[in-house]
Amino acid sequence: MKSCHLALLAAPLLFLSCENPADKTPAATVTEAVGKTGNVEKQGLRYSFTPKSEIKFVGSKITKSHNGGFTRFDGHFTIKDGVPVGDEHRVTVDMSSVYTDDEKLTADIKSDHFFDIAKYPESKFELTKFEPKANKEYIISGNLTLHGETKNITFPATVTPTGGNVMIYAKFNLNRKQFGIVYPGLPDDLIRDEVVLELKMEATPEAASN
Repeated sequence: MKSCHLALLAAPLLFLSCENPADKTPAATVTEAVGKTGNVEKQGLRYSFTPKSEIKFVGSKITKSHNGGFTRFDGHFTIKDGVPVGDEHRVTVDMSSVYTDDEKLTADIKSDHFFDIAKYPESKFELTKFEPKANKEYIISGNLTLHGETKNITFPATVTPTGGNVMIYAKFNLNRKQFGIVYPGLPDDLIRDEVVLELKMEATPEAASN
């Protein structure tokens, strides 16, 4: 509370929010990248993500939060007997499709302050582990390549079959500095390290592989 009071005294004309959105979400565990098994599974049902899928994020600084996301991404996974099989489970994101609630911020995020999309135009998540917990809850791990860094991240998710499709939902926070995104922001309005990611992914079956 003391820091909030100081911020209000220092900038009385600004609407200030000292709350960190990441405090309400679990933090992803980040470790070194995990090698793929090389297992090519040719039997199973392949699912692809539909245009209804959403990848969103919330970033924050001392004074306020900003919402954003990505409009262009694709991916697929293969299921057999209710579990992923093989090594080909991925989501690929076109980083130039990033958007936020502020046009100036969007341009800044595309720059070398943050994503540096001229140098790193694509990000990728590749599943490495899928651990069932209770009911529809799972622990998902995968290699995330972002900003030229590849790390293995682990986070909770729910997976729900619905009408022949599969719905995947996850909301967690990720420390941007662990992927080399270290721009601090203004000295009197520092950007927080944690970014909240929200995944609402719908996948539909293609056809059983031969």
